[in-house]
Amino acid sequence: MAVKGKNIVHKRLIRSYVTSVISISLVLLLMAAAALFAANAGSVARWFKENMAVSVLLKQSTSEKEGRALAETLAARPYVKESRFISKEEGAEEMKGLLGEDFLSVFESSPIPLSIDLKLDGNFVTADSLDTVKADLLADRHVEEVVYQESLVEALNANLRKISLILGVVIALLLVISFALINNTVRLNIYARRFTIHTMSLVGAKRSFIARPFVRQAVIQGAVSGLIAAGLLYGGIRWLGRGSELLAMLFDPRLIWVVLVGTVLVGIAICVVCTLLVVRRVAYFTKDDLYY
Repeated sequence: MAVKGKNIVHKRLIRSYVTSVISISLVLLLMAAAALFAANAGSVARWFKENMAVSVLLKQSTSEKEGRALAETLAARPYVKESRFISKEEGAEEMKGLLGEDFLSVFESSPIPLSIDLKLDGNFVTADSLDTVKADLLADRHVEEVVYQESLVEALNANLRKISLILGVVIALLLVISFALINNTVRLNIYARRFTIHTMSLVGAKRSFIARPFVRQAVIQGAVSGLIAAGLLYGGIRWLGRGSELLAMLFDPRLIWVVLVGTVLVGIAICVVCTLLVVRRVAYFTKDDLYY
């Protein structure tokens, strides 16, 4: 009968431990996902900025040879990431795709100028920097006009600031929620053994001695939970990246590993802190407190 009772208690402890690990893993996974997006927010912002086209329209007197030479010259400038020369024929084909096949029939000669499409370094895609870049481009004798969407630049920078702020608030809230949920999970685990802790206190055991086995268990529990969360996050990234080259390109591998390792360390740290707080509280329980 005693053996049967021990088996029942053992099974309950195992179920409780597994439930705790799953709960903590899910909380850590949610927090790690938010941290991953926040850590890579700079890469995402840079990608949007560097894929905004700046069109340099050349004068009608400019020859194709001069236009190609200018495109090569611009490619070497520090604010240019990519330079692409567009001939009149290529420009006409692009306009046909937008306006239809017959749009040139009303003109005696092609109105499409030679042009150069630039993609700028992300550090220069701000209102002030773009004004400087535009002035530098217009200083060339072959350049007629520089065209880009100023409203898009302003909206992009404003929205990126808002997104960064929102992500910061979300991560802070998730940290608070994570601590609260993990604290409750650990408290329930330790509270189930409050009588053992109280007995150890009665025989003169110090709090450090009482806490030691619980801290060891918390380290293991936090590490296992963190590894599960990190594994799920890494598997999700690999799965999403397999179907999207863009996603794989935007996420910095170094930052991914920092977040994954950080997830395990945060899991251990929160479990240990929560365990110490709860054990310290339970150690001061009176006999009457044990039943409430």
